[in-house]
Amino acid sequence: MLNDSYHTIEREAVAEIKERSSRFIAYAYPVTDAKSAEQLVALLKKEHYSARHHCYAYRIGVGGVVNRANDDGEPSGTAGRPILGRMLSADVSDVLVVVVRYFGGILLGTSGLIAAYGDATEAVLMEAGRVEKVLREWVRFEIEYAQMDKFMRIVKRRELRMAPIEYEGVKCIVKLELRLGERDEVIEELTKKY
Repeated sequence: MLNDSYHTIEREAVAEIKERSSRFIAYAYPVTDAKSAEQLVALLKKEHYSARHHCYAYRIGVGGVVNRANDDGEPSGTAGRPILGRMLSADVSDVLVVVVRYFGGILLGTSGLIAAYGDATEAVLMEAGRVEKVLREWVRFEIEYAQMDKFMRIVKRRELRMAPIEYEGVKCIVKLELRLGERDEVIEELTKKY
């Protein structure tokens, strides 16, 4: 199995659950950096200014190398960590989940909070869908006219994405988008002399 892909959400989503009169509104957003995630949290705080809590977590990068969880006033470990835990279970990265809580007057206790924030996260991730992202890289080749026929047969057989061909003297400049896990193998095949 190639190690050049990860899963993320397919689209932005919103889901809501109710637990003993409290409303938990969960939002999921695709994000690629911490600054964007923090800006989205700030926007939701303005939009839901009367909500008591705006708890969130995000995972960014392949394998979630950057992650953060925030309880926003809930007892420590009862909101941000359960949100992050459900994201880990779903194996998604480049994702921000914010759960806005409107307090309904009834205390839920530690286990009730953990369950509610986790369930809201699970609901919004289901709504957002899951998609695989493959890491790719553009590679430039200089091909002599005489080799173009062989080169293009390989490109078509492998169904590689190609930029428009450029011409420089007696050479063709071809840029191909290659999957990182197959990059070396494809380059070797394309540049092998027969």
